[in-house]
Amino acid sequence: MLLAIDAGNTNIVFALVDPASGPEQPGGVIKARWRIATDPRRTADEYAVWLHQLLQLEGYDRKDIEAVIVATVVPRALHNLEVLAQKYFGVDALIAGRPPVDWGITLDVDEPQNVGADRAVNVIAAHRLHPGDLIVIDFGTATTFDVVDYSGAYKGGIIAPGLNLSLDALVGAAAKLPRIAIEAPEKSSVIGRTTADQMLIGIYFGYVSMIEGLVARMKAEVGRPAKVIATGGLATLFERHVKLFDSIEPDLTIQGLGLMYDRYKAVK
Repeated sequence: MLLAIDAGNTNIVFALVDPASGPEQPGGVIKARWRIATDPRRTADEYAVWLHQLLQLEGYDRKDIEAVIVATVVPRALHNLEVLAQKYFGVDALIAGRPPVDWGITLDVDEPQNVGADRAVNVIAAHRLHPGDLIVIDFGTATTFDVVDYSGAYKGGIIAPGLNLSLDALVGAAAKLPRIAIEAPEKSSVIGRTTADQMLIGIYFGYVSMIEGLVARMKAEVGRPAKVIATGGLATLFERHVKLFDSIEPDLTIQGLGLMYDRYKAVK
């Protein structure tokens, strides 16, 4: 089994992947996935105790893990994840984007060294799943829009504040505004009758308008038909009111890590 780790700014996702891949399961079959809040101070020992219990609940043992691959946008969290792989699984963690696990795609931007690992991994999986020109939207701590051309090359994109980040900023700066839960409004009206309704409309439909506007501008600039692929924990939240998504791929980053591991094994 492969332990694929996606270390983001808010959460770290651990996924147990059977690397036997086929045309319908690019990157392998995801057997289990677990999520924990990102904390760079969390030690390898803490990760190990937590993971050991979860593996047992799913009927697996740590000896079943033969490789570990990590994509991270939190450099301070990487060391303890590497120690986790060495100390408890007896392997050196493979780091996405570092030798011997290079991207295998062209990062056709001015600062390729600064492209987030999660975005590059998403591009790899999206291109494998959906040939042609793509716009990949990842709803995470930040909301990112990435353009992938028909050859699989990453051409650039957009970084916008994430939905929860925007709400936190609003509530934190306005003393009398309540903290509300983010959800898809039941009604399509954009005229709220209560303070909470008005906040939800502003955050939710404001975000819908941003998505629609940015995607329209990106498609016009690409100049060719482009599919829109959504991923990230909040992607399904917009499915009801946004008709732009051609597909929602909740496990895109993990699938990309699985594909990178497949490629590593093939050239090893």
